[in-house]
Amino acid sequence: MITLLASASLSLAFSLFLTPVFIRMFKRFAWGQFINIDTPDAHHVKRGTPTMGGIVIILAVLFGYFVSALLTQEPPTISGLLVLFLMTGLGVVGFIDDFLKVHKERSLGLSPVAKIIGQVIVGIIFALLAIQFPNKQGETPASTRVSFIRDLPFDFLSWGLVLGVIAFVVWICIIVMFTSNGVNLTDGLDGLAPGSSILAIGSFVIIGFWQFNQSCASVTLDTDVLDKCYDVRDPLDLAVVAATIVGALIGFLWWNTNPAKIFLGDTGSLALGGALAALAILARTELLLILIGGIFVIVAGQVAVQLTYFKLTKGKRIWRASPLHHHFEMKGWAEVTIVVRFWIIAGLFVAGAVGSFYLEWLSR
Repeated sequence: MITLLASASLSLAFSLFLTPVFIRMFKRFAWGQFINIDTPDAHHVKRGTPTMGGIVIILAVLFGYFVSALLTQEPPTISGLLVLFLMTGLGVVGFIDDFLKVHKERSLGLSPVAKIIGQVIVGIIFALLAIQFPNKQGETPASTRVSFIRDLPFDFLSWGLVLGVIAFVVWICIIVMFTSNGVNLTDGLDGLAPGSSILAIGSFVIIGFWQFNQSCASVTLDTDVLDKCYDVRDPLDLAVVAATIVGALIGFLWWNTNPAKIFLGDTGSLALGGALAALAILARTELLLILIGGIFVIVAGQVAVQLTYFKLTKGKRIWRASPLHHHFEMKGWAEVTIVVRFWIIAGLFVAGAVGSFYLEWLSR
């Protein structure tokens, strides 16, 4: 608990007090946002606002996690390091995309195919590492089984070692791509993606801490609840990482609310999506992620439906714009109104997910 509080506090302090330094630095580098011509007119006043704010968040998380480990003498776990790897790896992909935008002075960076290739490469490395490093109980950070609130009966290895590992890697890459792109699409209004991410990632503080208290590896667990215990490696450290990311996001959100002084950029949105995906995979709550990240699912789903309908009807639209928050802007809703209402929806999804997680335990 001390490590969790220390890590979260350090990352919060880093992002809260050092973000202005990065804002000045990015302005000096001319790392300003370029606005897509298809976005609402109100967004054109944001042109030139410093972007790549995800750099601040990633550095804050790394600072908080490793410094707290030194202070409390609690060594990092492989699970925590894997979350940081996926977060940082996708952040690098996003940084390349953002850098190309500011370098070429346009709103398009990496091509969609190049961005997906980058996500897949990072996802493959993460997936292969996540099924290594067994602990004394033989638990690896990730499981080759599909999980909901805990592992389900289906195991990819039932298809054989080679085919099973390939199928598992594909499954992990799908989760990584869908989650990171979902957060990326939601990052369109000041504070929308960071605020929603605080709620979604924050749920893993609760989940990880509960799994730690009810871990099958615990020697103090009562015999009458052994059938309820969780086979999750390093659940407490997953809670620590989640709390560290939340701390960094809270500090960053201070400067990102309307009117934003700095944007996440793809550096931040892809990194946050990667962290969310990694936490769900390593906490054995892969399918529960649909509820935890419900707001991201809605936004990404709306974009997919709009794009499909647009192509099939040769130019017709269901909504006035996509992603969904731009549709409401076109209808005349104030940006702050949209952001707060989306936060409420995100919170309701997270509450439903955490409630389902606890009800599953009670039902046993």
